[in-house]
Amino acid sequence: MENNLIYSDKLVDVDDKGIRLKKYYFPLGQAKFVKFQDIFKMEKRQATLTTGKWRIWGSGNLMTWFPLDWLRPKRDIIFFIQMATQSTRIGFTVENTKAFIEAVESKDIRIENS
Repeated sequence: MENNLIYSDKLVDVDDKGIRLKKYYFPLGQAKFVKFQDIFKMEKRQATLTTGKWRIWGSGNLMTWFPLDWLRPKRDIIFFIQMATQSTRIGFTVENTKAFIEAVESKDIRIENS
């Protein structure tokens, strides 16, 4: 049985169980699925040079991994997930920030402002 999508764009899917980050793994672009139950902390930040605005794919410091997004430099908000099961956090962008936030918060995940 397929999980119901509550948000979807070219970069991420959100369903009943978690968030699918498309084009996550380098170099082939396979997706990574993050279960809601594995999220320790989620936050959103203004996209700047220091938060990863120009990081198209990968990591510059081995602390944060960014899935592929060619348009990240044009986006205003970057989301970060710290998982309970791994030390590297995930930084990612979405096409519709407001709809993504509504979808995630509907699953009782709090997104902190930084």
